[in-house]
Amino acid sequence: MRQEKIEKLLKEGKLRIKERNIAEARAIINIAKLNAEVMKDLNISEKNSTVIYKEIYDSIRQLGDIVWLLKGYEVLRGHEISLEILKELDIKERAKLNFLNRFEMLRHDASYRGKIVSVEHAKEIVDFWNTCSGDIIKEIEKVLIDNQ
Repeated sequence: MRQEKIEKLLKEGKLRIKERNIAEARAIINIAKLNAEVMKDLNISEKNSTVIYKEIYDSIRQLGDIVWLLKGYEVLRGHEISLEILKELDIKERAKLNFLNRFEMLRHDASYRGKIVSVEHAKEIVDFWNTCSGDIIKEIEKVLIDNQ
């Protein structure tokens, strides 16, 4: 992300400077992976599709938060900021990163408008996690190793 954009986010109070914390980054990765794995173990149904969707969405967002943390920033508000930084990663299924904005809109509608997430959308975000999270985490791990 260009420095001008980062400066704007800082000025708007959406980001703040934070000391890089490798231990915290590793802990967040572990929680994100654990939450997603627990959700993936459930059989998706109309009854649990919204919960599964939101939990896996949060795991994806947490990965974006880690990328910011490793750059020396903390996201204060706006999920889109956490997701936008993920789009800069060089992963095999990079085109799927374009789904992130829609994922955020669906999560917002579920959380703030009481909309139920369909089984199909829950399956889609699980597929995204299965397809992309490993490569995203590998990119994060490269930075973690370089900063030890």
